[in-house]
Amino acid sequence: MPIYPCGRLSDRASAPGSAMKLFFDLLPVILFFVCFKTAESNPDSALELCSQFMSGGFTATTAPVFIATLVAIFTTFCQVAVILMRGRKVEPMLWISLAVIVVFGGLTIWLRNEMFIKWKPTILYWIFGSILVWGNLTGRNLIRTLLSKAEIAMREEAWAKLQNLWIGFFYVTGLINLAVAYTCSTEIWVDFKLFGLMALTLVFTIGVGWFMTKNAVERQN
Repeated sequence: MPIYPCGRLSDRASAPGSAMKLFFDLLPVILFFVCFKTAESNPDSALELCSQFMSGGFTATTAPVFIATLVAIFTTFCQVAVILMRGRKVEPMLWISLAVIVVFGGLTIWLRNEMFIKWKPTILYWIFGSILVWGNLTGRNLIRTLLSKAEIAMREEAWAKLQNLWIGFFYVTGLINLAVAYTCSTEIWVDFKLFGLMALTLVFTIGVGWFMTKNAVERQN
């Protein structure tokens, strides 16, 4: 799930059309949720649809997650295609998201094992976290680079702490996703994937905003 790490939510909050951009970025997650819930409400039709377009190995119970996975893969490809057709540069995070959904979504369908798609958000978060760890190891503050257009003034130690906060968030959230995936039903995990992860990100982003405001004020003084 691409949840706009590294301050992208705060950047969009003041940008024109930010709501539409946010909706566009969340579209695969939203459609995954909608398709799963729709198929879950019509299990026989979902099973028939799976049998029509894919080989066997499905049941009325498992068919919804496979349909939702196919839709999420297709939607992510469409996102990339739309951006390219508009002559714009595809953000690295979207390329990473596409690669992860293709690999883990593909394994989900190929092996008929829904745990692969449940691992997808965790892998995505851990990749983002690892990129920031690489930034620390190479002496690069990637968070500061991503927020350069915002013209935020903070001390070096504050920027370093902010990057470490995001690293912790990504790794911990990935673990939380796995905990839900392995201890709860698929239905609960699907709800958590959309609402739970979004809520965690929103709360954390608010905290980050407070942290940045506090440190920016201290530097100005």
